[in-house]
Amino acid sequence: MDDFHVSWVFLIPVLSIIGSFTYVIVLTLSRARVRELEVRERIAMIERGLVPAPEVDPRGFDRAMRRLDRHEHRGSGRHQRAGVTLMGVGFGLMVLIGAAFGNPSAGLGVGGFLVIMGLAFFINSRFEQPRDGVPPGGSRSTASPVGPAGTMAEPPRPD
Repeated sequence: MDDFHVSWVFLIPVLSIIGSFTYVIVLTLSRARVRELEVRERIAMIERGLVPAPEVDPRGFDRAMRRLDRHEHRGSGRHQRAGVTLMGVGFGLMVLIGAAFGNPSAGLGVGGFLVIMGLAFFINSRFEQPRDGVPPGGSRSTASPVGPAGTMAEPPRPD
């Protein structure tokens, strides 16, 4: 009985870890079931000749819009980040080489070159034009109301 009083302290973290893993597993299974039902609903709409609206799959629609937004704003941010990174590496090399040789001007050649390259990338990002919102490879398309065999899909009639 005396051993139980000592071991209960270790049961709390063990039970909390097991409980958190169980919670995550149950949450994953329930989300998978909801997603499966959403997919079945989309398939049923497509089989009836209807084009699912973006609101039917709001998470997928939001993911696509975020992907498009990231693609539109990617250009200048990419060059800007590369420039800042190269400048940091260049300054770091200047300090490292200067400290290794005991002469602060010893690292100006290699480190200075990388700093200048980083500055060029950073300036290049400032001159880049923002994109007009059209993804590469075509224009933004909306879902067309075309059903099977090229016929126009009719909305469901209230009965």
